[in-house]
Amino acid sequence: MKAFKDKDFLLETETAKHLFHDYAERLPLIDYHCHISPREIYENRRFNNLTEVWLGGRNPDGSYFGDHYKWRLMRANGVPEEYVTGDKPAYERYEKFVEALQLAIGNPVYQWCNAELQFFFGFDKPLTPATAKEAWDLCSDKLQNDPGLTVRGIVEKSNVAFIGTTDDPVDTLEWHGKIAADPSIKAKVCPSYRPDQALKLSLPGFAEYIGKLAASVGKSSLESVKDVCDALVERLAFFAKMGCRASDHGLDYVPYRPCAPEEADAAYRKALRGEALSAEEIEQYQTTLLLCLARAYHRFGIAMQLHYSALRNVNERKFALLGLDTGLDAVAQTSCVGSIAKLMSALETTGECPKTILYSLNPAENEALAALTGVFQSDELPGKIQLGAPWWFNDTKSGMEAQMTALANVGLLGNFIGMLTDSRSFLSYPRHGYFRRVMCNLVGRWVENGEYPNDDGALRRIVEGVSYRNAERYFGL
Repeated sequence: MKAFKDKDFLLETETAKHLFHDYAERLPLIDYHCHISPREIYENRRFNNLTEVWLGGRNPDGSYFGDHYKWRLMRANGVPEEYVTGDKPAYERYEKFVEALQLAIGNPVYQWCNAELQFFFGFDKPLTPATAKEAWDLCSDKLQNDPGLTVRGIVEKSNVAFIGTTDDPVDTLEWHGKIAADPSIKAKVCPSYRPDQALKLSLPGFAEYIGKLAASVGKSSLESVKDVCDALVERLAFFAKMGCRASDHGLDYVPYRPCAPEEADAAYRKALRGEALSAEEIEQYQTTLLLCLARAYHRFGIAMQLHYSALRNVNERKFALLGLDTGLDAVAQTSCVGSIAKLMSALETTGECPKTILYSLNPAENEALAALTGVFQSDELPGKIQLGAPWWFNDTKSGMEAQMTALANVGLLGNFIGMLTDSRSFLSYPRHGYFRRVMCNLVGRWVENGEYPNDDGALRRIVEGVSYRNAERYFGL
């Protein structure tokens, strides 16, 4: 029997061990998509205990910060909400989480948490109710006193070369500017452009957001969809000057319903007046903006990330109490591979298809999206169109294997740009190591099964590429 989380964790063959320890393990991290705070990086925040860094709590504006993966485990164990996101004492909330975690066999959160305790704090025992107090005391002391466990210290210890945060077009990017001007911050921290609020014209607050967007470009109003496009592109140019490498779109599904400008304008003005819109009107407006933005991404050399097929906020009672991003989402069955193909074909026709990364929360679409990426590749860049890393509910061992196997089956795994954290937690960087172990184990299995030659030079290129070098090239680092 193997020991729990030893140095060869998840590495089943000698080839896998060699590839991970000799090639993948020591490479820097490129975390090109996450949700951590650039302000906390600049101000070098210090956490007091594991509850703060793992479970979070309520922001001054009433919203919540923290890791919804962990909140969901607690709810699944029948933990009352006041311990999950509420204001119960920090240690009591932590105890409730540890009780749930011990039951999470097979869940990557179990392995991630133990990896974080081991890597950052040197705590080698499994986290259980029996060891919870010992872990709490050790970690609290180090979080409060160790100079290497501030936010910047955590990033540096994790060997992070690049962080792509997630930022709204109206953001001033003040903290990114301060980070760039501070030579003591070794990781490159750049904004990523997420214009969701400008596209979701049927949601409450759309008109108010458009007012903010207008103000961000020095205008009192935006009268047409062209005005909105122009404002978004102006803000994108500013983001590009601040080092932006990627955009990100979180959509229920990716539409493609081209229309005349006056049709898009009619839908836009109805939304500003607060009137109900048909699905057709919403898709016309969104398609117009997506085409405009994609062409701008191509001009600026910015990658377009499309995330879709999330079923959002489905527990209406809890959503009314807790709001957005509190772990109330699931997987939708909204396939839109055909409309993505039409969108990309329209852009390809005019030579304006940007670098594109496609993510579906529905893993049944892995092969379909992998096949689609092959249709729009070009000599601009190897792997210009990417099947995105296994996202959210799929960033598990089996989910990672399924995504990479699908890409290998119908595409070119050797050009994959690898993993990201998509996380709100500064302790989440060991997830990159988890992915690298899964990847090396998968490649090692194929080699030892005689499905690929034991060519060390070729294997090193593949493993180092997927771990780091492909993303370095893709994002121009």
